[in-house]
Amino acid sequence: MKKEHRLLVINPGSTSTKIAIFDGEKPLFEKKLSHSPEELNEYDSIIDQYDLRKESILSTLDEQGINFNKLDAVVARGGLLKPISGGTYRVNDLMIEHLQQGYQGEHASNLGGIIAKEISKQLDIPSYIVDPVVVDELQDLARISGFEPVERRSIFHALNQKAVARQAASSLNKSYEDANLIVVHLGGGISVGVHENGKVIDVNNALDGEGPFSPERSGGLPNADLVKYSETNNLEWKDLKRKLIGNGGIVSYLNTNDGREVVDRIESGDEKAKLIYDAMIYQTAKEVGSCAPVLKGSIDGIVLTGGLAHDDYLVTKLKQYINFLGDVLVFPGEDEMQSLAEGCLRVLRGEEPAKEYS
Repeated sequence: MKKEHRLLVINPGSTSTKIAIFDGEKPLFEKKLSHSPEELNEYDSIIDQYDLRKESILSTLDEQGINFNKLDAVVARGGLLKPISGGTYRVNDLMIEHLQQGYQGEHASNLGGIIAKEISKQLDIPSYIVDPVVVDELQDLARISGFEPVERRSIFHALNQKAVARQAASSLNKSYEDANLIVVHLGGGISVGVHENGKVIDVNNALDGEGPFSPERSGGLPNADLVKYSETNNLEWKDLKRKLIGNGGIVSYLNTNDGREVVDRIESGDEKAKLIYDAMIYQTAKEVGSCAPVLKGSIDGIVLTGGLAHDDYLVTKLKQYINFLGDVLVFPGEDEMQSLAEGCLRVLRGEEPAKEYS
């Protein structure tokens, strides 16, 4: 029996670092390493947290008695690099340079590739990232914003969208490269992507203010009114951004980002909670509908994923709006660790080539 590849998977988040050891697709060990605000506040920037995060990973694995010499590769969540096509990328020197300088901004995921490279270098094994949030496969038509100085950008939940699209295509007895899908990631942010023959040719920028509002983000807003609000309240961009991303969406209306709490409030008769939650579902349905013409109606399936896809209330209501467009497939939750492992395995097994960041 052929030996399976053993992987170390690293996924840095804002206040935690998730790690796992996989033997093929099977997780052998998983742990979420929490970092307290007091710990993190000692650092001026995210990149300065490198030693803290790396040592936390190594000491935890050592405590678990993990044999590093049995590892075949290290794979990590990718950060805010320059726009790249989807796939699994070898971590190279240019990638490290761009992650360290924060090519498109600071984010905890920037640390993933850096830590992976350092650990893999010591073990003389390869390191990779898979489908970072900056995956950009937009067709040229989709880049036009309507105001020439500003171009539409592709920033979305690429790792989960791509992984779930592969699962959905397989359930339809198709390869991902032969399927036409609309994938809806329902989480703290909501992204709706048009997947045509293995490429995401259009998607709302789920971070910077496109598409439906979500539990934590404002989505698209009336431009003139937003400018007036900013001027009236004398807000600099960093202050306005904090209101729109993290404190926008449902948080701004109901002071919570927890969909379960909102549904509980709806069931208790809270009319405002129902109006706001239904409006989010309504806007999401409109975004799905706007994607249908991109595929000229040739839709193999509409895929719902992310944490909010566990919510029967949301899924039922959303289906009522979009069922007429095609079959709706539901893959609730998101398993980023599994998706990272699978992306790495496709390369190690020779199913697809590793890409070079350049």
